[in-house]
Amino acid sequence: MFQPTPGLPDPDLQPGFYAGVPTKRLIAWGVDTLLTGLLTVVLIPFTAFTAVFYLPALYLVVNFAYRTVTIARRSATPGMRLMAIELRDARGRPFDLGLALAHTLGFALSMGFVLPQIVSVVLMLTGARAQGLTDMVLGTAAINRPADTA
Repeated sequence: MFQPTPGLPDPDLQPGFYAGVPTKRLIAWGVDTLLTGLLTVVLIPFTAFTAVFYLPALYLVVNFAYRTVTIARRSATPGMRLMAIELRDARGRPFDLGLALAHTLGFALSMGFVLPQIVSVVLMLTGARAQGLTDMVLGTAAINRPADTA
């Protein structure tokens, strides 16, 4: 019997896995930005309010930890889970800690510069798998969550 090769779903044979993913990623990013902002604000009193002097740095650390930990645990941030999307590696498997760390680092670097942000958005809107720049480099993709996973 024919066994398909494990990997990311084929966008031509299974386009439903990629339908609406760029829009869902944008909404998930907004939700996650709001959540990390709230987490940052909650942490301020625990720094004896000194965090107001280094608030952007604290936000970056909270955001990096939030993304890495949540992606490593369930291959998606809470915003992604809300939007029913998840990240998969080139073999179609959920992320492990190492890949979550690499993806978060790539995301942080691309968000830190305007040109990589633009390239990432263009790639998501034009590519068959709706992959951003970091996804292209790592061979990963965000897909609509299959019905058999929670």
